[in-house]
Parts: sequence; structure tokens; C-alpha cells
Amino acid sequence: MTVSLTTPLAKLLTNRRRVSALKGLGMVTCADTLTYYPFRVTDPVPLRAVREGRIGEPMAFAGVVRDVRVMQMNARRGYRVQAMVDDSAFAAQRHVPGSVTALVFFSYKQQYVNWLSARLHAGASVVVCGTPSEYDGMPQFTHPEVLTVPPTPAASQESARGLRFDADSIDDALRRVCRPRPVYHANSRISSEHIHDSIVTVLRALAAGDDDNAEPSAAQSGKAAQSVETVQSVQSGTTSTTGPGTSPQSAELQESAPSPSRASSLSPSPDGIESSPKIPTAALRRAIPDILPESVREACGLMHRAEAFLAIHEPDSVDSFRQALHTLRYEEAFISQTAVLQEREQARKAETFPCADGGMRETFIDSLPFTLTGGQTSVIDDIVQDMGRDYPMQRLLQGEVGSGKTVVALAAMLQAVGSGYQAVLVAPTQVLAEQHAETIGGMVSKAGLDIPVTLVTGGMKLAARRKALAEAASGEPGIIIATHAAFSRTFQAPNLALAVIDEQHRFGVEQRETLLQRGEKIPHLLVMTATPIPRTAAMTWFGSLDLSWLTELPGGRKPIRTFVIPEADGPTMANMFRHIRCRIDAGERAYIVCARIDEDESDDQAGQDAELFEEPDDASGSGDVTGGSSSAQPKPPLHAVSEIAARLEALPQFQGVRFATLTGRDDDSTKQQVMADFAAGVTPVLVATTVIEVGVDVPQASCIVIFDADRFGLSQLHQLRGRVGRGGTDSWAFLVSRAEPGSIAEQRLAVIQGSLDGAEIAQADLELRGAGDVLGDAQSGGKSGLKLLRVVKDAKMIADARTRAEQVLADDPDLDHEVQLAGAVLDFTRGNESHLISS
Repeated sequence: MTVSLTTPLAKLLTNRRRVSALKGLGMVTCADTLTYYPFRVTDPVPLRAVREGRIGEPMAFAGVVRDVRVMQMNARRGYRVQAMVDDSAFAAQRHVPGSVTALVFFSYKQQYVNWLSARLHAGASVVVCGTPSEYDGMPQFTHPEVLTVPPTPAASQESARGLRFDADSIDDALRRVCRPRPVYHANSRISSEHIHDSIVTVLRALAAGDDDNAEPSAAQSGKAAQSVETVQSVQSGTTSTTGPGTSPQSAELQESAPSPSRASSLSPSPDGIESSPKIPTAALRRAIPDILPESVREACGLMHRAEAFLAIHEPDSVDSFRQALHTLRYEEAFISQTAVLQEREQARKAETFPCADGGMRETFIDSLPFTLTGGQTSVIDDIVQDMGRDYPMQRLLQGEVGSGKTVVALAAMLQAVGSGYQAVLVAPTQVLAEQHAETIGGMVSKAGLDIPVTLVTGGMKLAARRKALAEAASGEPGIIIATHAAFSRTFQAPNLALAVIDEQHRFGVEQRETLLQRGEKIPHLLVMTATPIPRTAAMTWFGSLDLSWLTELPGGRKPIRTFVIPEADGPTMANMFRHIRCRIDAGERAYIVCARIDEDESDDQAGQDAELFEEPDDASGSGDVTGGSSSAQPKPPLHAVSEIAARLEALPQFQGVRFATLTGRDDDSTKQQVMADFAAGVTPVLVATTVIEVGVDVPQASCIVIFDADRFGLSQLHQLRGRVGRGGTDSWAFLVSRAEPGSIAEQRLAVIQGSLDGAEIAQADLELRGAGDVLGDAQSGGKSGLKLLRVVKDAKMIADARTRAEQVLADDPDLDHEVQLAGAVLDFTRGNESHLISS
């Protein structure tokens, strides 16, 4: 059977444990393995004689085995294999004295020990790559990589009889061990070396073209496939991985050995490095067709896709790795922009409700007690123009907290209602939906417009909900305010001409599609968000939508003063609470925000509500792809609502002050009552989770305290900060932090403290956390089809790809002459990036 990109790994790899481990990392087919990219590439290993070696620094050298010993460890079960290697000839070429060093291996299987000692027999010529350490005053290499080479003419030919070698010559072996190595994100089930070994096996299978040659033979590769599959700890028996530089105390590990019948003729590379001839690029090109149009690839100086895969997984140099990385990033940019442009054009072929009557909209604007900002006027004009067309509007409206998005949305809805149709505004929470219904109902009434404003939520009583659904199903012109109930099958609005989605990132793609494709015609779509998204990110993720920004704040709003308070600074914390008490005595309100509900709730559970940030470990290396390791340093437990409420009530600063709590676990009636008491001043301090993040509008709120602020994303902190100062009074935001001095978390809080510009904050957040965390995993990140493209750093690349994609589509709208690109675009739009075309 022919091997292709869709061939399952289970048909290529004989080791089922490895197949299972790769599946756990998302690798099921050959294509999956090739797009499992390394996160960095190592620097080339320097050549050094043993005397030139430096403890703890990797090096490579050539030598001859003078002696090999197998010693049984008395204190622990297992064996110690020690080979003494003399590098005199290699050292002489470097004009330094020769030396003898020990290569040490630990194992508890006799079979493996016998195989290893036979391989490293006296007189064997070897090339060694590892990290030297010192033991008993003598340099040694623990579990190094060893390649065997044919003996020199002066060496005994008897020792080479029946053996196969890893390389044809010392120079060839040195080149292989010194080249840069890709490093992959691994786990306890499989190491980076084994991942690399599997990917190279797939590349060889694709180049060979059939399953019979997929798993290289001993003669082809000079290694035993099973010799490095499993490494088990003597004490625990668990699977782990060894590598160069392992200490004698921690290296009592076992690699499963090949069978005795094969042991005498095999020469495996302990870390999985291929030693067979270089993979033929021409054969690989036939198996891996290019996706980019040839004209684009040549104009941009990019590699063929097959060459890029080979160079990123089996690089000859750091430069070739980086060139491959650039090629594959551009490919992702081109596919995504082609998909966006195609779907944008497709959307313009759909039928919609043209809304040309602006009488109600003008009446509403004239009735406002304030003058619209220039930004609001401009956006409303754009929306009116869009809604007058016979194809559906698709527009993203981004605005700062308090920038007046609700007024713009209401003007758009009145354009639809005045034209004889229905409009729906979908809010993410019942509290926000009820607030919208009250605010919009009041505005419509003050404008003297006789328009029904219907509220539809899942928390309504059955009779009230049935009545509301019946009003929507009647098709009569009006405004509907809804929560997720708008996505249910029971919600019908036959004359729906406009759908406004508030805080779009809180809804799934499928939900929005359900709402938009209910009727015979597609309604206009206005997506609103106060979550700051940099323009470059919006280009990438929402490129099928027209983009509008509201950057001006309405008159009367004062800047929010932001302070970072170290939690360990007791006097400053006390002063903060005294200040809040003074504001409460002045008739104002205060929010206290925590990430957890209860003390017994795990941080992972808390993270489902709050966009928690974990500071990554540093990881350096040439050609860094993802910016470092994905692991996180241990963090202290997050503060909980119940804990903080009890602590604050006991403080003398709050004696006589009533507290209330609000979390996502509270039922709808409780939430309504809590917010009503808070707004009325009955309970002037509200201790809550991030449920208050979006849309909650209490003009008297002037202070907000956010505990564990160093654990939140910057965009969410900016959102939370926007809950205060909405009544024109002075306002304060206190970010209580446990961040270590000099840490990334401290740098992030400095950004939020020093800026009120949402776009600037969002860009900093994107650079520090990545698109997946800022925009949500459903819109980019681990399961995303975009694995290499960076929306900030690659902004110029994205813009260039969009321009070239426009040219390609202008010449070939259906991509009839670019079959591979058409298939890649189809796969892209069917995957997790489908929000690009339906947001």
C-alpha cells in the first residue's frame, strides 16, 4: 500500500506504546507528525578533544575503545557498563595531548548489557557526543550518544566482522552528531528524541513510497528501532528518558534491548538520531505536494513544502531551520487569508433584508441628552450604509469600556425596526441582558418611540418565557434582548434583519451560525467586543468582517487611577482599605474581585471563570518557535470570595459596612437581588468573581480591588477596571499582587498601571501570553490549525499574504488551478478556525 500524508501511524510504527503516546499528543496520521513542530533547535555541538572539554557543556569527539567492563552494582539491582575511550588520534589533529575518558551506562537487563558491551568492544572506533561530568576526579560521559564507524586499516579487522556501522567515516559521524537538533514538547510517555525519531521515520516512509520500506532495516539505518523505545527506572519501574549528562545517581535506567539474534549486527543511536543516508528531497516532493502557488513561492523566495518539513525536522544548520520556519509560517498566513477572502466573497452572494428607513434611528439620536462622539457618528454611518445593501453586513465593532457601543447598537437595531423588521441583541449573561433591556427600553421610551422591547432568557418563569417567545415568533417589528436562549430551537424570529452579538468571544461558532441561518434570508451581523484586540490580531482572526473602532470616551469620564499593591505590604494594604471606607462613607460603592469562589475550589476550576495567566519557565535556544516551555512555576493558592469576604468584614476599617457576594453559582434571582442592593447602597461592598467583568453598570462604583491581579490576563484586568468611574466621579483600581520582583508578572502589571489604552494593553498581553490565551483557545491556540503564525510579530507577513491571496483569487476565484491550496483552505475552514468566517 502506498504511503501518503493520510496514512495512519499505526501502519508504519510497530511499537504500539509509541503509537499510543504519539496519539496522546495529537499525532494519528503522517500529516499530524509533520505538523508537530519543534519549539526550538539546539545550537550545533562543538568539536573538542577530551582535554578541551568543559564540565556541563556538550561536546563531540572521536576515539577508540580501549577497554569495556561490565560491573554488577551491589547496592542496587542492575549493571554498570564502562567503556574507556582514547581520543589520541583525534586530539593530535587538534594539536592537544590525547586522553582517556569513561563512557558510562546503567541498566538492569542482562540482554541490553550484553548487546552494549559487544557493540563497544575493545578496538571499536566511535564518535561520542555528550556532556562531560567529573566522577572520582576523572572525566566521564554518562549515557552519551555513540556512533560506531568502520575501523582504521591499522585496527583489527576481526573485531569488525559481522558488525554494521552507524556512519561510513569519522567525518560523517561527527557531522551528524554536531548538527542542530530539533526539540519538541514531550511528556512522561514519550521523549523529544523519540518524537524526532518517529517523525524522521515518517519522512523516510514517505520518500520510500510504500509500507514495506517504512520502518528502516538495520542495514538501511544502522539502528535498532526498539533499542530506545522504553526507559524504565529501577526503583519505580516508570517510563522516563535519559540523555547526555545524566548523573550516576539518577541514571540507573534501562533501555529495552533488541533480541539476541539481532544484537550482534545492530548499532543503534541511543537518542534516536538517524544514521542512514540523507532523505532524498526529490522523492519527498512527490509524496508531499506544495500548497502555495508556485508563483507566490518563487516571488517570496520560499522553500518547497517537502523541503521545509525536512529542514525543520532534520536541519543541517540553524539557518536552514529558520528558513523552513519562515516558509511554513507564510504558508499558514496564506491559507488563512485565502479562506477569509473566499468566505467574505461568498457571504456577499447571500440574500438579506435591506434596511433603508432611518426615521426611527434619527428620532432616537435627536432625543439623546448628549452629543455623539465623532467615532460613534462615523460607525453609525458605516452601519447604515452596510444595512442598506442587499447582501448581509458583517462588521466587528471594538470599543473601549464605556465608549458608547450600546448607543451604536441601538441605532443599528432601530434602522432594522424602522424598516419593518426585527432585531436581536444577544448578551452573554442574564444580568447583562436584563440591564440591556432596562437601558434600551428607557432610551426608546424617552425618544417617544412605540417599539416593543422583549426580554428572552433561560431563567424566566415558564409563562413569561412562553409569552416572550410568542412575541418574537409573531414576526412583528421590534427589539429582542436575549441570552443563550436565542440559540435554542424554541426561539423563532421570522423577520430577523439584524443580529447584534455582545462580547462575541463568549459564544461558540455553532451557536452564532444557528441564529444566523434560521430563516430564508441571512440577517445582518454586528459583533461587539470591549476585549481589546490589536488591529493586527483582528486582521488575522476576524478578517472576513469589516472592522470599526471606538476610541473616544464620552464626555465626563475621568481617567481611572491604577495602583499595584504588594499583598505583603501591610501598611499600604491598610491605607487602601481606609481609602475605600472613605469613598463608601461618601455614598460610593466598591468591588472586590477574586478568582475563586470557595477555598476548597481548585485553581483549575477557578481558571474556567477567570482568564488566569501562568508565567512560563525560561527556555532559550536558537530558532525558538514558541518562546519557551509551556510548563509553569508553582503558584500560591488563589484567594477565594468566601475567604476575602470574611477577612474584610472582620477589619476595623469596615465596621458597620454590609458586604454582599456574587459568583457564577448564584441563581438568577439571587444575582438580581444582589445587584439591586449594591446599586441602591444597601450593601456598598460587593465581593465577586469575574462575573462582573462584562456590562455591569453601577454609576456610583468608584473603587475596585482585584486580588491575585498578577494571575489575570491584561485584557481582563482592563475589562474589570472599566467597571468603575462610570458616573463621572474620581475612580481607583487597586491591583493586589504576589508577583516576584523582576518577574514577567510584575512587568505585566506595570503595563496595566501605566496605560489606559486598550489597544496598547492588548498588544502587550498578546506578546506576553500568545493569541490562544488572549483570544480564547477556540479562536487560536493548542487545537488551532495555526501552529506557527504569530499575529503581532508576523503582521507584515500576514498583510503580504493577504495581498498575494487577493491576486490569486482575482485570477482563479474557485482555485480550480490550485487544487492543493483549495484542499488546504477547505480543511482550514472546517477546523477550529471556522470562526474566521462566521464570527
